Amino acid sequence: MIAPLLVAPLVPLLVPCAVPPLARRAVARLAPAAALWCLTATTVVLAVCSLAALGTLTLYGLLALPPFATLGELIHPLGSAPGLLPLAAAATGALAVCAWALPRSAARQIGEYHEARKAADTQPTAGDLCVIDSPDPDAYALPGSPGRIVVTTSMLRSLSPAEREALFAHERAHLSARHHYHLAAVGLAAHCHPGLRPAGAAVRLAAERAADEAAAAATGDRQLTARAIGRAALATRAARRRPTVAPAATSGPVPQRVAALLRPPLPGVRGRRHLAAVAAGVLLALCACLSLAGAGAGAISLHQSVEIAQGERPGG
Repeated sequence: MIAPLLVAPLVPLLVPCAVPPLARRAVARLAPAAALWCLTATTVVLAVCSLAALGTLTLYGLLALPPFATLGELIHPLGSAPGLLPLAAAATGALAVCAWALPRSAARQIGEYHEARKAADTQPTAGDLCVIDSPDPDAYALPGSPGRIVVTTSMLRSLSPAEREALFAHERAHLSARHHYHLAAVGLAAHCHPGLRPAGAAVRLAAERAADEAAAAATGDRQLTARAIGRAALATRAARRRPTVAPAATSGPVPQRVAALLRPPLPGVRGRRHLAAVAAGVLLALCACLSLAGAGAGAISLHQSVEIAQGERPGG
């Protein structure tokens, strides 16, 4: 049996398990740009709350041990509530794994980015276009100052002039909307809780769908954009190694994206579709609020328990 004071910090650890089905629903129901922002914000909040909950449980366990209670200037250790020590030990292990995985992931992303920038700097450019002589068809948006569209000569040969412009419009949409920040944030958040890992695929799909719609608007031809993305994906048999945070038109479930482009754009959602879109956003916001409440309540409960153990307030 788990003590009531441990329920609050457990909430942020359980809520992320509801993210995978909600993420899929959000991408299907919300406008792509709205889904991208909603999923990114929710995932980051849940990741931070998950780390805070792990920290709270770890401190609960440590301060229940006499040596650490003495270091914390407690008159007596915190009460060893039922289930406290096993939970604290598990939380400490999970926190250690996060502390090991997060810096490694960040270092890998930064290393991949700098390697790609260095390679791009050695290639000829034409405006924001960086052309790499390679037999492997590939194209992606490389963020930075300035941002560049990296494309191989083989990819250029695989598309017609009109299709190339549609592909470039897609990649420019990634750069102008700074989609790489979303991909980087969700990529790091996935290391904070296993339940957040599927959100990475959902965010990448939302980013690609947002760029698809921007490209269709820029070219004025949804069928041309769909054809360009489909042909580029078919040509990309073995993509070059690209940075994790570099979005590419050929990533994600391309058939699903092409099908969405072949449908007419919705000028506005109404009726049941509107209700479904609102419900998807509300459920994600509810998850974030619930996680924040649990993390906050856990931290407050720990603070009050420490004050009691220190003799600063009655109850000890």
